[in-house]
Amino acid sequence: MTIRSEVSPDGRGVTIAVEGRFDFSAHRDFRETYEQLDTTPEQFTVDMRDATYLDSSALGMLLLLRDHAGGDAAEVRIVNCNPAVRKILTISNFEQLFEIR
Repeated sequence: MTIRSEVSPDGRGVTIAVEGRFDFSAHRDFRETYEQLDTTPEQFTVDMRDATYLDSSALGMLLLLRDHAGGDAAEVRIVNCNPAVRKILTISNFEQLFEIR
């Protein structure tokens, strides 16, 4: 499991890339990617291109990110989901809370 983040050149957005299993073992690394930023970006993108697995603790981490980003007013996108990850997000009704592409 690897978590990487990249802030956009204008500082308005951050992309968090998840690689491998997205489960409780990623909790600290995932949280640090957005809590240790100097500012709170306007938009967060979670790139699941290389995520192979997602469990309930990962769903909780996504909700914590959403709260950190501003709750209902937050702009948090989840992108590049494989079919298995997308199915978990759909079953969990996350499309009502996040933009999923």
